[in-house]
Formats: sequence, C-alpha cells, structure tokens
Amino acid sequence: HEPMYLLLSILSLVDMSYVTTTMPQMLVNMVCPRMTISWGACVAQMFIFLVLGIAECVLYAVMAYDRYVAICFPLHYTILMSRPVCIKMVTVCWSISIAGALIYTVFTMRLPYCGPHKINHFFCEVPAVLKLACADTSINDQLGFILGFILIFVPLSLILASYILIFISILRIRSSQGRFKSFSTCASHVTVVTMFYGPGMIMYMRPGSWYNPERDKKLALFYNVVSAFLNPIIYGMKT
Repeated sequence: HEPMYLLLSILSLVDMSYVTTTMPQMLVNMVCPRMTISWGACVAQMFIFLVLGIAECVLYAVMAYDRYVAICFPLHYTILMSRPVCIKMVTVCWSISIAGALIYTVFTMRLPYCGPHKINHFFCEVPAVLKLACADTSINDQLGFILGFILIFVPLSLILASYILIFISILRIRSSQGRFKSFSTCASHVTVVTMFYGPGMIMYMRPGSWYNPERDKKLALFYNVVSAFLNPIIYGMKT
C-alpha cells in the first residue's frame, strides 16, 4: 500500500496548501474595511493557487492509474508502482503544474490594467482578474480553453479510461464479495474526483462571455475550501 499512501500524503499536502493560500486573505478581507492586496501578492497567490490546482488534476489521474494497476494487475503491482516509478510520476506531476501555472500567470499579468482595480472575487483567480483588463482578452480566453483541455480534460479522460477498464475487470470477478471489495476501493477516489473536476471544468473550460461573478465565487469556495475539507473525511471513512 506504500504507493497509495504516498499519493494520499501528497494530496493532503496539496489540500492544506490550497486553504492556506487563499483563506487567510479571505478572512482579512472580511474584517478589514480596505480589503486590499498588493500586485505582487496577487501574482504570487494566483501562481501558487494554479500550481496546486493543476497538480491536483494530474495527481487524481495518477491515483486512478494506481487503482487500475492494483485491481487489473495485482501480481505486477509492486513492479509497475514501485517507489522510483511513483517518484517519477510525482515529479512529472509537479513539473506540469508549475509550467501550466506559469503560462496562465504570465499571459494574465501581461495585460494592461487601467482600473478600477477591484476584483469581484474572494482571491486573485484568473477569470476574475481578466475582467479588470482594459484590453482584448480573446487570446487569453482561447489559451485558457486550450490549457483547460490539456490540464483538466486530458487527465479526466485518463481517469475515465482507467475506471472503464477497472469496471470491466471487476465484472469478471465471480465472487460478489470480491466485486464489492473492488468497487469500495475506488468509491472514495470517484467521489473526490467528481467534486473537484465538476466546478473546475465550469471555471476554466468556458467562453469568457459566460463569466458570472456570483456563481464563480460559490464554485471557488466549493473546490477550494469545501472539497479540501471533505477529502480527508472521505478517504478516512474508506480507511
């Protein structure tokens, strides 16, 4: 179970970092009448938030592959998911997340912002910041959709493919107890993937004209705070 626990520990680290990146500023905004954030702090918050979000997207795909190997190739599990392999996967995960976040941040902050400099959001998130730009953001919208497809839809497709193969493999198990055990192994992961990817796709894979600040605030709270809070509970119930 070492690979699974390694991935879960990284997921927990990402969730804790998620909350600490945005919640302190959100709490300050609630009690401070000025509710300001410096340009540098806004850029840093946006970049770190994107790194963590993309890392979680890719990490869920790696965890789905881990479940696929464990159920479909149990005898080869220790070879296919050895510690060196896991470390390489995690390294690739963080590399992709840093590169993707850097592209998002650079293309967002290169635009001119003439004012008013009031973000209609809880923190510096790309869709909300782009609405303050006094220039054409169509290139950013197109880039956002392309990156969203690569960083959100592709990992989600890999997750779906893994679970289709897992489902086919489970149907071949004759024992009902064995089938139930295999299904329960994947239930927690399917739950957290649904909670995370649903709001994420709505936020980052849509035309800029669909921007709705009030809806986006609720979605951001859900996948940033609620999802991070529920993840350890869901996995803890499974354990």
